[in-house]
Amino acid sequence: MENQTRTRTPARKQQHVVIVPSPGMGHLIPLAEFAKLLHDNHPFSITILLPTTTPPTAAQTSYLSTLPPAISYTFLPQVDPTHLPTTPVAHEVIITLALLHSATHVRDALNELTRRTHVVALVTDLFGTVLFEVAREVGVLPYLYFTSTAMCLGLLLHLPVLDETVSCEYRDMVEPVVLPGCVPLHGKDFMDPAQDRKNEAYKAILDHVKKYNSAEGIFINTFTDLEPGVIHALQNNEYSGPHSIYPVGPIIQSGLSDDSDDSDCLSWLDRQQPGSVLFVSFGSGGTLTYEQLNELALGLEQSGQKFLWVVRSPSNVSHGSFFSGASQDDPFGFLPNGYLERIKDHGLLVPSWAPQIKVLGHGSTGGFLSHCGWNSTLESIVNGVPIIAWPLYAEQKMNAVMLSDGLKVALRVRANEGGVVEAGEIATVVRELMVGEEGKRIHQRMNELRDLAKKARSEDGESTKLLNQVVLKWSSE
Repeated sequence: MENQTRTRTPARKQQHVVIVPSPGMGHLIPLAEFAKLLHDNHPFSITILLPTTTPPTAAQTSYLSTLPPAISYTFLPQVDPTHLPTTPVAHEVIITLALLHSATHVRDALNELTRRTHVVALVTDLFGTVLFEVAREVGVLPYLYFTSTAMCLGLLLHLPVLDETVSCEYRDMVEPVVLPGCVPLHGKDFMDPAQDRKNEAYKAILDHVKKYNSAEGIFINTFTDLEPGVIHALQNNEYSGPHSIYPVGPIIQSGLSDDSDDSDCLSWLDRQQPGSVLFVSFGSGGTLTYEQLNELALGLEQSGQKFLWVVRSPSNVSHGSFFSGASQDDPFGFLPNGYLERIKDHGLLVPSWAPQIKVLGHGSTGGFLSHCGWNSTLESIVNGVPIIAWPLYAEQKMNAVMLSDGLKVALRVRANEGGVVEAGEIATVVRELMVGEEGKRIHQRMNELRDLAKKARSEDGESTKLLNQVVLKWSSE
């Protein structure tokens, strides 16, 4: 298959870093962006080893082809399907098995690289703990790159204690958990794998966490001024885990090319007043039910505020008749009758995708209705755009709690007893964020975080200094 591998022969005994992301674009991009940061600021050559359960996708090869020449990549042999479950299981289980059955290939690649270069470190993500032992066998220091918050890492490190001391499901606990340096967190807001302790996904996560102590250190895509309390607690042994904790963020996707497909979206923003537009997007994996989509549509309309909405088809198909009007020519056929005509003067709808980083960096964007995925959250912080928190899955509820209750840079929508966020609630929250008094305070606080984020990644910033500290250690190996 073309473009599956791009290799280079590094100079003999050049210092080299090996990075192993879990399968999937959501894991590849954060680790590759970390690789780019290392390459841009330090004299390392880098190899990305990619475990696979399916053939490489066009999206993967396209993204990887944009990496600098000093960053090589290799797709490891596809995991034998007989090693994977034949019945549906949580993706955490599939990923764990994929890393487990790719460990031999990683070992072989490490042995080959150590013959030609001086491999100073292996960096993997939260599912790659099986590789810690592999790295040490080859004489390479293993590190974890944690792609979410320090608060999320803190909860994971505390999870074995909760597992031993709490008998019920965490969502049924009456009192919130108060972790060192964190806002109180109710069990119902824990990450998805912790919502069912009998599920294999929970058992897999628990097993990974117990191996974190085997890492030489943990990089976190956050920064000290964003989460000072929990970072201090992590670094001072108030959690059971590696003492070497390095907040090196914010690291967001960089080097994006100009794309002509962006033009309509960005041109529309060019015509709007500064800070007047609410950007609405639930990330690459976020979808809503038909009922919820319609409530959102009506709520945005009722708010009277300008909005740019990335619209995806509903996640349920129980109302098949809705799609009678949806086609390539009319991708919004499931929305209320006459909706596009009614909102044409103050709303723009785009199907499926928008250039999110460019939108958030545009001067007309004044708010972000978001699922609170951590990459999206960091992009919002870097651009100083306050948030309406609408978490959907993974650790997004935890992020929403931190953003709204802790940092106070977000308003959180509230669902009714049936789990639906109604149009009236949406309209109220949108107006408050965009033109209300609380919204003004949130805007001010987010601008402060934007400046702190810029400072963290500056030449003399805390994140830069911490990464340089690790690099100095690697360079002396």
